[in-house]
Amino acid sequence: MAEKTSNGVKFMLGTKGRMTQVFDERGVVFPGTIVNAGPIGVTQVKTIEKDGYASVQVGFGLRKEKRANKPLKGHLKDLPLFRHLREAPVSGETKRGDTLDVSVFAPGDVVAVSAISKGKGFQGVVKRHGFHGGPRSHGQKNKERAPGSIGGAGRAGGRVAKGMRMAGRMGGDRVTVKNLRILKVDAAASTLIISGAIPGKPGTLVEIRG
Repeated sequence: MAEKTSNGVKFMLGTKGRMTQVFDERGVVFPGTIVNAGPIGVTQVKTIEKDGYASVQVGFGLRKEKRANKPLKGHLKDLPLFRHLREAPVSGETKRGDTLDVSVFAPGDVVAVSAISKGKGFQGVVKRHGFHGGPRSHGQKNKERAPGSIGGAGRAGGRVAKGMRMAGRMGGDRVTVKNLRILKVDAAASTLIISGAIPGKPGTLVEIRG
């Protein structure tokens, strides 16, 4: 395992698991999400002198060799064929080939978690934007979930104003949840338990930044 970087920034990749509960020393229960995190390998180190900024590229998971093209095989020469590659703003003593695991985090650390949210398909304005819908009143019996008037978009009219909340595809967006807390770190099982719910479905790739 590589040493922690000198700038103190922490980063980890993993897959979302099921939810669970964690009790603290006072017996207070906290909901948490299990994340099967790491280990991740450093595949490239970028420097200000060469690349204009400092960061490292890390890889997580494995892919079949037949699913890797020649540029990727050349980039990962002498390294495992990682399935996911991401950049993290870390530098210091980290070098290509180093391995990082969940021990870079400790219980109580505050982190931000990013993932792709669940896709919900084409949805109406009630579910997508929280519209209340219209009343079931005189002459109106089947318009409870209708969006209502969308206006004329100015004096000329005849178009839809930009940003109008309407029905459409919902979910499948990159979502970042900040100020979550690490409840438990299990280095042997390579898992983290993070407070609350995080975006995505079980198996979704998640990025954890300290």
